[in-house]
Amino acid sequence: MGTLRLYTKQALSISEQINLLRNRGLIIADESRAAKFLGEVSYFRFVQYLRPMEADKETHQFKPNSRFDDAVGLYEFDSELRDLMFRAIQRIEIALRTKIIHEFSMEHGPFWFFNIALADDERKFIENMNAVDRELSRSKEDFIKEHSQKYDKPAFPPAWKTLELASLGTLSKLYYNFSDKKTKKRIARQFNLPQHEVLESWMRSLTVLRNCCAYHSRLWNRHLPNAPQMNASLRGAWVDIAGLDTNKLYAVVSCIAYWLDSMGYGNSFKTKLKSLISQYSQVDPTAMGFPADWESQPLWR
Repeated sequence: MGTLRLYTKQALSISEQINLLRNRGLIIADESRAAKFLGEVSYFRFVQYLRPMEADKETHQFKPNSRFDDAVGLYEFDSELRDLMFRAIQRIEIALRTKIIHEFSMEHGPFWFFNIALADDERKFIENMNAVDRELSRSKEDFIKEHSQKYDKPAFPPAWKTLELASLGTLSKLYYNFSDKKTKKRIARQFNLPQHEVLESWMRSLTVLRNCCAYHSRLWNRHLPNAPQMNASLRGAWVDIAGLDTNKLYAVVSCIAYWLDSMGYGNSFKTKLKSLISQYSQVDPTAMGFPADWESQPLWR
């Protein structure tokens, strides 16, 4: 067994944080403004936006002319980007939820989601039902309380009540494990996607991005797990996928834009994204996986 390594760093006051950054070569033009900012945004959170300016990743010395205000601008861009993504995801999530509940319930009745005969994998079915049960038991919604006061059976309220409370992750797992491929494909087609496998992949990617937004995590240069399937033959305007890093933000943002196009809301989203990127000159879109010619590609034109 190796030697135990002890963490010995102590908490720093705001003024000590500012002195540390200055000693490493960061230009701080307005100390009181910097102190106010660091009093509202933790040093540990903010340091992620300083990393691109570092000349040395070990000593954390900054490159010449590195400015505190530029990192603040990057932080503010990321915050606005999260807001834009979260609003777009919310619209897609509600539409997905509506279509899955409606199509599956029309085909298989109101309690399809806890019919094990309609599941591909029994173990996943049990995991999904445990997740649904947890989400339901946490709920304080009036419509759930009223249902339980009126009815004892079946064990769960119908899909249109129960699955309003399911997380996007749980909803995507229920869809993935549902054995009726014909109904799954019908839902995918409503989003102008050719197969249910593409929708499954995009839902998994969207769940990861949604969770980043919900927990205020850094987005702009993040490596995202669950890369979306990009190489499907799509009928709508799409992007050139040659050389793309599908674990960068651009890939899932392209999926969102395509999704919203299928619902008639794509142009508004794309206009806002272009405006946001042009507003912050210190942001390098290539760090998010955006190709140099992205705005001229069919999806974004």
